[in-house]
Amino acid sequence: MTALDARDATPVPAAERTDDDGVLGQAHRALSIGIVSVVLLIAFEATAVGTAMPVAARELDGVSLYAFAFSGYFTTSLFGMVFAGQWSDRDGPLASLTAGISAFAVGLLLCGTASAMWLFILGRAVQGLGGGLVIVALYVVVGRAYPARLRPSIMAAFAASWVIPSVVGPLAAGAVTEHLGWRWVFLGIPVLVVLPMALALPQIRRRTARPEGAEGKGRARFDRRRIRLALGISCGAGILQYAAQDLTWFSLVPAAAGAALLVPAVLGLLPRGTYRAARGLPSVVLLRGVAAGSFIAAESFVPLMLVTQRGLSPTLAGFSLAAGGGTWALGSYIQSRPRVEPYRERLMFLGMVLVAAAIATAPSVLIQAVPVWIVAVAWGFGCLGMGLVIASTSVLLLQLSAPEEAGTNSASLQISDGLANVVLLAAGGAAFAALGGGALSHTATTASGSHPAAFAAVFLPMAGVALVGAWVTTRVRGTHPGSEGAA
Repeated sequence: MTALDARDATPVPAAERTDDDGVLGQAHRALSIGIVSVVLLIAFEATAVGTAMPVAARELDGVSLYAFAFSGYFTTSLFGMVFAGQWSDRDGPLASLTAGISAFAVGLLLCGTASAMWLFILGRAVQGLGGGLVIVALYVVVGRAYPARLRPSIMAAFAASWVIPSVVGPLAAGAVTEHLGWRWVFLGIPVLVVLPMALALPQIRRRTARPEGAEGKGRARFDRRRIRLALGISCGAGILQYAAQDLTWFSLVPAAAGAALLVPAVLGLLPRGTYRAARGLPSVVLLRGVAAGSFIAAESFVPLMLVTQRGLSPTLAGFSLAAGGGTWALGSYIQSRPRVEPYRERLMFLGMVLVAAAIATAPSVLIQAVPVWIVAVAWGFGCLGMGLVIASTSVLLLQLSAPEEAGTNSASLQISDGLANVVLLAAGGAAFAALGGGALSHTATTASGSHPAAFAAVFLPMAGVALVGAWVTTRVRGTHPGSEGAA
């Protein structure tokens, strides 16, 4: 969900087009419908996965590997985003977008036809690589194909594309899972991508040529150091996730290897002082990761908890997350109002408190006397808080960045987001497995066959992480732009 807040730094053609009357005007209609439809389908898949995952994990006897299905996506998307930026600057966004859509579709097919949990996780990893390539390429398309006055409108359309899937996606996925089977949640989407891509690709090819005057300057080179660091983050995060799930003394070896890859790469790609919440830009980048990581790690286990602990159907479990799309959009709208700008830090603090409260409230349904609708209400407030915080981090990032650093700093924000998802999912998955979460019965639908403590071990620490985020909000204001450097 949060990847759509990134900003692209691709140069804009010198002669901007003015032969249009909006993003749906004749000049841009096909392109706008095409790329927004791609975002809509990716958003639907992202929101639908959480509903289908509990059933898929049980049928594939892979509940102990449940967290891998989410972190596998985030791990490979980290590399995909960095590589896509390099590729798009060098050759334009068309190749990256086409390769990303293809990889995303292949990953969906692998998931839908998987006969074992590891094959399913492989499919999710391929999806993540494709998703990373696609999301960055789409922002390059916006930078090159739309005049400056239309970019806010198309960005708003991207953000709006997540609202309907957030509400409808879990319910639709639950219905498909119950009546057709969980595999069709994955197998049905590749077919739907064909039409929007057929609309968009010819327009992208025509409108996203290299900027005028660049033809004679040679092709831009790949920043090999940055790509190596991105590969280090992806490999290190994947190895660390594996070690977290193994829970034996031998797992200390891969854990050390993962950390050895991950830590230097993170220090090289994030702003200096991020790890210690230095004031200004480093704290903004850190806050993005803390907020997204704690919330997504907790949200990933909500449907599984409701299905296995309270016996809900996948449809009803998905419904617990449905209201979040609307309240997230409401939070984003509130922070965008000019009148609240002087109170942005207070709104962000309130947002993180709401996130922490929602995560801490969710496991209360492990007590049978607590009604299950408590989760839906709590998650609605949590998503309101996320809307306040996530959008604000993007606003502050641009305020604290010199113009020539906006692209690099935006990439740092996305890396923090994705990396925190991987690391905190790994930690949550390890706690879940350590307390017997992987021992859930293949057919468990009631509390008698489940392990409530395993879920509590996921949610309560994540609530603590969110509270740390509330403290970080007090340090997000910097004194001047351009304070970013290597970590």
